[in-house]
Amino acid sequence: MINSLDLSHSPYSAARYVMMGKRGAVATSQHLASLAGVEMLLAGGNAVDAALAMAIALTVVEPTSNGIGSDAFALVWDGQLHGINGSGKSPKALNLNHFDPLGNIPEFGWLSVTVPGAVAAWYDIWHRWGTLAFAHLFEPAIRYAEEGFPVSPITAQAWQRAEKQYLPLQGREFQTFKQVFFPQNRAPKAGEMWGSDAHAYSLKGIAKHGGENFYRGETGEQIAHYANDTGGLLSFDDLAEHHSEWVNPIHSDYHGLSVWELPPNTQGIAALLALNILEGFDLAQYPRESVESYHLQIEAMKLAFADVYRHVGDPRYMSVTVEELLSKSYAESRRQVIQDHALPVADPGLPKGGTVYLCAADGELMISMIQSNFNGFGSGILVPDTGIALHNRGSAFTLTPGHPNQVAPQKRPFHTIIPGFLTQGDQPLGPFGVMGAQMQPQGHVQLVVNLRDYGMNPQTALNAPRWRFLRDNHVVIESGVSAEIASGLQKRGHQVAVTGFHHFGKGQMILRHNGSLVAGSEPRADGCAIAY
Repeated sequence: MINSLDLSHSPYSAARYVMMGKRGAVATSQHLASLAGVEMLLAGGNAVDAALAMAIALTVVEPTSNGIGSDAFALVWDGQLHGINGSGKSPKALNLNHFDPLGNIPEFGWLSVTVPGAVAAWYDIWHRWGTLAFAHLFEPAIRYAEEGFPVSPITAQAWQRAEKQYLPLQGREFQTFKQVFFPQNRAPKAGEMWGSDAHAYSLKGIAKHGGENFYRGETGEQIAHYANDTGGLLSFDDLAEHHSEWVNPIHSDYHGLSVWELPPNTQGIAALLALNILEGFDLAQYPRESVESYHLQIEAMKLAFADVYRHVGDPRYMSVTVEELLSKSYAESRRQVIQDHALPVADPGLPKGGTVYLCAADGELMISMIQSNFNGFGSGILVPDTGIALHNRGSAFTLTPGHPNQVAPQKRPFHTIIPGFLTQGDQPLGPFGVMGAQMQPQGHVQLVVNLRDYGMNPQTALNAPRWRFLRDNHVVIESGVSAEIASGLQKRGHQVAVTGFHHFGKGQMILRHNGSLVAGSEPRADGCAIAY
């Protein structure tokens, strides 16, 4: 149980220090987006207004990870916890025959596109909790898009890595995308200015019409027409029938700390499964930087992924219930499988992710929010004259017969993006999250362990070095992890590689503590936490 937070200097404080305030706090992976949130708070808005302004701004200032054509999810605390699923379904016209000539689900192009849900989620969240005018939330993003902004270093690196994925794409459907995001046939460098008048134009339309135009008006018609004109299956009816879904968050208790996630079709349950397994071990008896602690966490995560990749998809197609998977008796049976040597557990793996996470808090509200184009910029398709880059969430479907995540029409795909939230007793602690596809539940587990078992505060918990399970017995560890731990894990049967920070996600966290808000933002990203 978290009774106090260590706010003093620690070995993990050097990269960035914790932010503390009383009235409000925000945190994102891009500092211009964080400032958009503060702008809303200082204008008299609440945490939800701030979070939405940040989410909208991130579509401009971090387009390598999200866009207007993203999906989005959120957890909101207003005295109790609420969940919203802002993911879209596959087109009505989609069927398995479309993949027969390919033998797989393509990562790019129209077959990877499902209905984008972020715009509807923005409006629905605002309609329930927002206090400022909806159009006001768009002002920072529109300003960044129209005036341009200097591309920040980590975003520039991601943009440059994307060159080898997107520039070779051939086909008429990809040309507008490449013209907008690689205007000189290359990615912008850090410090270079980038903007998009078409992006600003689309944001103005959403601000004015509350998203109605996006799904059931002129913009929806533009999206559907471009799909029809370039070989896509997404129709105006697909867009017009979309709606966000309010869902009941799921949780598990870890040594007195309640960890909350969204239910399937997200992978949030993976974090809870792993924590349930870990609860039977006393991790705190081992040093944070020890082979024993790393090994147990990795093995618990491997078992959690094995269950998730077998059972999780659109909940309408799942044969195993969330309650069955999260039962403590099931966790006990899984715990017995863990030995001193690495388990030979395989998983199908997932593409690298492109995601932004953000959170905000004030005296009454707290929000944990995430949105994503999935793999970098997404599908590689940008609707002309709109600035709408469409995600490629459909590439997370599988072709495996009978699998709950098998591709089918009007079905939500398995989703990697997961906002998290912590409570203790009946009191909120606050929002947290980590980006990065398969890294996300692994990051959630590591942050919870850092807080609960090792007494860290939000910033030191984010700063601390990480591990990441990939597949089979392959594990990558961050360069800050000692050589002794790497060697010890190898002796236990893990196949270990040491790699750079961009493999380990980018996270944020805000916790309530002694009447204040304590905020942290990932040192692996360009962003910052701001509290006042």
